[in-house]
Amino acid sequence: MTATIGAALDWWARTKGDRTALVVGEDSLTYRQVRDWSSRVARTLVDTGVKPGDRVGLLGPNSLEWPVAAHAIIKSGGVLVPLNPRYKPAELRKIADDAGLTVLIVAPGFEQLADDTKAMGEPFTVVDFDTVVALRDGAVDDFRIDLEPQEATAIIFTSGSTGLSKGVILTNATLLSIVLENTLTQEGFRPGTTTLLVLPLCFTPGLVYGVMITTVLGGTLVVEPTLEPSNAVRLLEKHSVEALFGVPLIFEAISRAPEFADADLSSLKTAIVGGAAVPTQLLSRWADKGVMLRQIYGMTEAGGVATATLTEEALEFPDRCGTGSIFTEVTVMREDGTRAAPGEEGEIVVRGPLVTPGYWNDEESTAQALRDGWLHSGDLGEIDADGRVKFVDRLKDLIISGGINISPVELEMAIMAIDGVEEVAVIAAHDDRFGETPAAIVTASKDVDAAMITSHCEKVLADFKVPRYVVLRQDPLPRLPSGKIAKTVIRDEYKDVDTRFDKVR
Repeated sequence: MTATIGAALDWWARTKGDRTALVVGEDSLTYRQVRDWSSRVARTLVDTGVKPGDRVGLLGPNSLEWPVAAHAIIKSGGVLVPLNPRYKPAELRKIADDAGLTVLIVAPGFEQLADDTKAMGEPFTVVDFDTVVALRDGAVDDFRIDLEPQEATAIIFTSGSTGLSKGVILTNATLLSIVLENTLTQEGFRPGTTTLLVLPLCFTPGLVYGVMITTVLGGTLVVEPTLEPSNAVRLLEKHSVEALFGVPLIFEAISRAPEFADADLSSLKTAIVGGAAVPTQLLSRWADKGVMLRQIYGMTEAGGVATATLTEEALEFPDRCGTGSIFTEVTVMREDGTRAAPGEEGEIVVRGPLVTPGYWNDEESTAQALRDGWLHSGDLGEIDADGRVKFVDRLKDLIISGGINISPVELEMAIMAIDGVEEVAVIAAHDDRFGETPAAIVTASKDVDAAMITSHCEKVLADFKVPRYVVLRQDPLPRLPSGKIAKTVIRDEYKDVDTRFDKVR
């Protein structure tokens, strides 16, 4: 038997079949039910034409069916491609083409989105959730097709600073390495652990730290359809949750719930936070409840979490992200590939078993990111004398809004399609709620106004990508000697865009 996610699911179904695997609202599933249901769906996918290695998309919000469908795709021999349900057809079409989707499983309410996406390019088979739901009850079934541990199990498309999207490959080997490292370094991840997920299942935290780690550990995953802070506090207590993760705004929102002050959070052993700077007052607020928020540095290419602050150092080093992990090394390098000295800024690099083998069907990006055994993050950082990592800034231009990556290039391309726009630079503006939000600095004719720009963006981009600030100017944007727009100069000129200009939406 190969070391796969499907094998882990089957083991728990055989040995602890009545243990609760998933909880969504008032509904739940045992391990035996998840195995049998996902096996029946996997058979149907194979009958539909899915062959080993075929890429199968999954489109929908958090639900009980989503993890079952995800397991079914993997057990059919397919490669899971989770899709953001907030995307517009053009965005989904790009991913469908890059991945080479053959089948797309679609949740209720998203059928039109799937049809519009399908109509824009090469066809794929659409399977709706009715097919999944109809197979919930049935005979015992342990059907699965296991791919080799080094073959792709899932592809997560993440926005990049130099293009629209890149598909990060996850194999069974990398996923199991992620599980191993977390069980060794995170007290809350143990066999039988209970995790609360208040993030979308379709992103790295939801899929990897929610579905995959919980499955391998035979734990219980409690899924919230959307973040409701008061309900999140209630669930933490009701289920004696041991692991919680998310961006700062999630921990902030939960801590502001009226129920937080008197809540018993003694069960919570692991609380990891990342994606934006964490205010020290937020760390203190949770520490007062006996919960140490461990700041992380990571990316999808490094399994989501490459390093996390040690629990005992969480308050002492609030601007640090730990020293790597047991099998994963994180350090800082100069441009010449030599290691930076303590306190010297350079590029953060990572190596270890949880690093992706590369980008799907993108040899150029893979070669650029993976060099001499190291994953080059494109992020600026430094280490102290004891090896603790500090994130300084992004060498790349990614905007991280509420923990979600937004590519300025994608937004700039959308705005440049508007008649009268001459040039545009999209930068990050400070936002109290989301950490960062897009700001578009635009040189355009007098016929172009902010409403025209936001209206166009709303038609072609997901709502979280639409700029909240639009600055119109007559002067050309500053440029480097090479002719490229000088983003550094623009960021400095508009560093206070959130206080100088009004939001346009």
